[in-house]
Amino acid sequence: MDKLTKGIERLGIDKRILPLLKKYIEEIELFNPVYKLIRARGRDELVVKHILDSLSGATLISHYSGSLIADLGSGAGLPGIPLAIALADKMFTLIERNGRRAGFLRDVQAVLRLPNVVIEEREAEISTPGVFDIVTFRAFSPICPESLKIMRRLLKPCGIVMAYKGRRDVIFNEMSAVEAEWEIIPIQPPFLNEERHIVLIK
Repeated sequence: MDKLTKGIERLGIDKRILPLLKKYIEEIELFNPVYKLIRARGRDELVVKHILDSLSGATLISHYSGSLIADLGSGAGLPGIPLAIALADKMFTLIERNGRRAGFLRDVQAVLRLPNVVIEEREAEISTPGVFDIVTFRAFSPICPESLKIMRRLLKPCGIVMAYKGRRDVIFNEMSAVEAEWEIIPIQPPFLNEERHIVLIK
């Protein structure tokens, strides 16, 4: 059994999403040499560091009642595409300013036929305000008063930020200047021997 299948099992996610995930991985592998979408040495690293890492937040997001989710600086579609595959009842807007990467996201959407994904090729600062229940990201920017202002602008009044982050000590340093209610929630992507957390900002 490969790491993708084993990882999905460990995360408690329905294995019926595996064909779509595999198609998505194939699209990344096809375009990555030219577009430089991600850093990964081989398929196993792609699966563990990017796909399973993105999916490790699926349970947390699924427990939140809001259904409109923005993935900021989506890049290769991480975490938005894996989450959209796993959480078909949620609507994901992938916001990406880079034209080539946005083009890749449109290709993925067409190949995978994901009805719950919308691609916005624009700066997050000019996306429609007050729309989303959740804003999530993996590599949008460090959390600081300026970036949080952008996120708050996109959220509904009771919306939340769910940011994928690494080590706890780095998170505390990053959040030191942020005036908001926040908490750190540990997540454990299968096969990844690194500290991973989601920072939840209300």
